[in-house]
Amino acid sequence: MRVVIAEDNALLREGLVLLLTSSGHEVAGVAATGPEILPLLLEHRPDVAVLDVRLPPGFRDEGLRAALAARERLPDLPVLVLSQYVEETYAAELLGGGARGSATS
Repeated sequence: MRVVIAEDNALLREGLVLLLTSSGHEVAGVAATGPEILPLLLEHRPDVAVLDVRLPPGFRDEGLRAALAARERLPDLPVLVLSQYVEETYAAELLGGGARGSATS
């Protein structure tokens, strides 16, 4: 499985890379900021995207905004959103339009 990861915390990002690659998955690309995500997803067309919610430059909702933009361009892209914050409005948008998945707090 080809994965793109977006996480600004280097320790967590590299831990995810190590965990996924040691399990036989290919990490096609990594991003540390919100603006890097969509170009990376469009370039690599991964099987799944793992995105942090809050990323530089604003540390607000850059990961979620990128996920929504990616969903417009790559409607079948599965997205796993990681956050310690509950963002129900964005979760509802990501899951709308026939997308499948679940959001838990």
